[in-house]
Amino acid sequence: MFSLDIIIVNWNSGELLRDCLKSIMTTDKDSFQLNHLVVVDNDSQDDSTDNLDNLDLPLTFIQNKKNIGFAAACNQGAKGSKADFLLFLNPDTCLFNNSLVQSLNYMEGPNNQDIGILGIQLVDEVGRISRSCARFPTVGSFFVKMFGLDILFPKIFSNHFMIEWDHNESRVVDQVIGAFFLIRRQLFVTMGGFDERFFVYFEEVDLSRRAYNAGWKTIYLADVQAYHKGGGTSDKVKASRLFYSLRSRILYGYKHFNWLAATALMLGTLLIEPFTRLAFALINRSREQAEETIKGCVMLWSNLPTLLRKNFREK
Repeated sequence: MFSLDIIIVNWNSGELLRDCLKSIMTTDKDSFQLNHLVVVDNDSQDDSTDNLDNLDLPLTFIQNKKNIGFAAACNQGAKGSKADFLLFLNPDTCLFNNSLVQSLNYMEGPNNQDIGILGIQLVDEVGRISRSCARFPTVGSFFVKMFGLDILFPKIFSNHFMIEWDHNESRVVDQVIGAFFLIRRQLFVTMGGFDERFFVYFEEVDLSRRAYNAGWKTIYLADVQAYHKGGGTSDKVKASRLFYSLRSRILYGYKHFNWLAATALMLGTLLIEPFTRLAFALINRSREQAEETIKGCVMLWSNLPTLLRKNFREK
């Protein structure tokens, strides 16, 4: 019987975490062994981690005294695992009865041994399917997004996310989002886990790309579902969310593109994107959107010396 460890990184998720854990408790686990369920809390300031010890789960709880970031917390939760598979699961998800069994059975299939990473169909509270698969980003796709061309001319310029596809059939894809990210443990170990320079955002893109370069495939299963709220706790800190997203984009560029392309991407992110975002805020007549853009971009500019030193030191 094969085995699974589940890692959930929590940060102020409120009742969402308990609902997620309850869904794990009731989902079908007949064909595999759930060794550990690790909740890594990144210094939450709410009551989301209170009274979790009354759940019938092999629960391990790790309390960090500060927010060390999503990638680092995932690695922390996976450290020492002996399971065959690791599932990185967001606290704003809920599993259905067959979410784990069918996913793991697929990975164990004799014709699927070259599949390293698996994602499933994610639906919202009314059953609408989320567009949860994406292409590996390129310098061009980043500039398309930077200028908002995918919004202004969607028939001409494609989005990084595969929004043109209805996600109703299973297929091999470049990347699935990290809300439900099932990976072979040995592959995770061989890849060195998530790159902890990505505090949040792009860490699963980076890992998926490294796995692809090593000859592994990522599969999206359309006939297996889970609920995903989306946005989660990051909706409460939109300026910080923008900062970390843009910061991770620059890191990704210097890691996966040549120096000239990565530098062009960085300059575009610093000098062009703030103005296009402010233009869209003006079009939307959203003072809040404008303020969040200014705050997020100021945070990025302020962090730039540290970001570049860290990037070049650890590259």
